[in-house]
Amino acid sequence: MGAVIEPQSSGTPDEAVIVASNLWKSFGSTVALAGFSLEVRRGEIQVIMGPSGCGKSVLLKHLVGLVKPDRGEVLVFGQPVHAMSDHELDALRIRIGVVFQSAALFDSLTVAQNVAFPLRRHRTLSKEEIAHRVRELLLLVEMAGTEDLMPAALSGGMRKRVGIARALALDPPLILYDEPTSGLDPLTAHTVDDLVLRLRAELGVSSVVVTHSLDSAFRLADHLAVMDSGRLTTSGTPEEILASTNPFVRRFLDTRAIEVRPK
Repeated sequence: MGAVIEPQSSGTPDEAVIVASNLWKSFGSTVALAGFSLEVRRGEIQVIMGPSGCGKSVLLKHLVGLVKPDRGEVLVFGQPVHAMSDHELDALRIRIGVVFQSAALFDSLTVAQNVAFPLRRHRTLSKEEIAHRVRELLLLVEMAGTEDLMPAALSGGMRKRVGIARALALDPPLILYDEPTSGLDPLTAHTVDDLVLRLRAELGVSSVVVTHSLDSAFRLADHLAVMDSGRLTTSGTPEEILASTNPFVRRFLDTRAIEVRPK
């Protein structure tokens, strides 16, 4: 593809980049997380799936410190996110790329300006260095030549890819995806899935993907966690989830034909 972006290489293959332990969180009388625990290993794609409202997005917010648990602990890169100050969280978040469900692009900025935003905020680079980095990132997500376009001129899939480029701007070793294929047609969703897989293969990033799309979940996952009402119903490899006899998992899978990515 031509873009030269160094792969992430720190840490050991079995290192846990995320350890969430016994997380409880309520908003008023609504219980969002009920004793949820999860580990994510370096370089793997961990998919979290479940019905709408089961707590998936609340969990992601805990991983970046936007929400604090009522009980339990969250360690990211070994650091206690649940107990960090705002200043400490700002430093941690530089190492975490987040791809929002809506792509969350700034409508008043061009594609290039959107991708450059984290670089201007967190790096001391010349205008030429920023422009070069933006071109690299857009080439990586197959959006070369769109630098001067406004977000309104982009399709849903193109917006998602620009959002991914922006999430990669600071070379994060961890990327969190919140419903990356939501609202996309099947062909475009497949393209976004392929990009997530390629980023892991080429850059070695660890990924957490929250989705209710069974197709994307089984296409992407090294490991799957199935949530229901804030709880971890079951977890395992895609093959183990497909073989699960848990009644909720069987109902959620709905016996549809599901393609598991070849290992």
